[in-house]
Amino acid sequence: MRRQGKLIILSGPSGVGKGTVCEALKAKRKDLKVSISATTRAKRPQEKDGENYFFHTLAEFNTLIDRGELIEFAKVHGNYYGTPKAYVLDQLAAGENVLLEIDVQGAMQVKQNMPGGVYIFLLPPHRDDLESRIRNRGSEDEESIHLRLTNAKKEISMLHDYDYAVVNDEVDRCAEMVSHIIDAENQRIDAELIETYWEEFHD
Repeated sequence: MRRQGKLIILSGPSGVGKGTVCEALKAKRKDLKVSISATTRAKRPQEKDGENYFFHTLAEFNTLIDRGELIEFAKVHGNYYGTPKAYVLDQLAAGENVLLEIDVQGAMQVKQNMPGGVYIFLLPPHRDDLESRIRNRGSEDEESIHLRLTNAKKEISMLHDYDYAVVNDEVDRCAEMVSHIIDAENQRIDAELIETYWEEFHD
C-alpha cells in the first residue's frame, strides 16, 4: 500500500543549526525528499544555486508570488524566502516524505495552506549557544546579530504551534530524534489507511 507522503516542517531560530541537522537527516534517510527554498538573499561563497537555494532577484521573486508558485513566503532579516509549490505536491502525491527547512513565519503559512503537516521545532541548548553559532558564521554584523537574537525570542514563543520540539545539543543525536518522529508519523492511523483496509476486508 502506498499512502500519500508526509510533509515534515523543520524550523527554529536563526543559528540553531537547521541546515546542519537537515544534512545529517539526508545522510540517514535516503527516503526523505528535501525541498529547496527560493530566496532573495545573497549567495554565500560555499553555496550553489539550485542546491542550497534557488537564488532570485526581488523582481523574479515577486513574479513567483504573482503566479501562485509558492506555498509559503516571508520576509526574514530583510530578505524573502519561499517554498516552490510544484515539487512539494508532486512528491507527496507519489508517496514520498518531504522535508521543509523553513523559518517560523513560513511554517505558519504552510499550516494554514496545507493541513496535515508534521511540525518540528529545533531549540538551542541555551541562548549563549545560539549567539555563539551566529557569531561563528563570520557573515553577520552586530546589528544583524542583535536582530536575529531578538527574532529568536519571538520565534521560541510560538512553540505551542508545533507538534514536537527537539534540542539540538548534538547534531547526530538531534537528527536521530527527528528521524524517529518521522517513522512514528508514517505509522499514524488516518482516514486513508482506514478506508484502504475497510475496502480490503469488506469486499
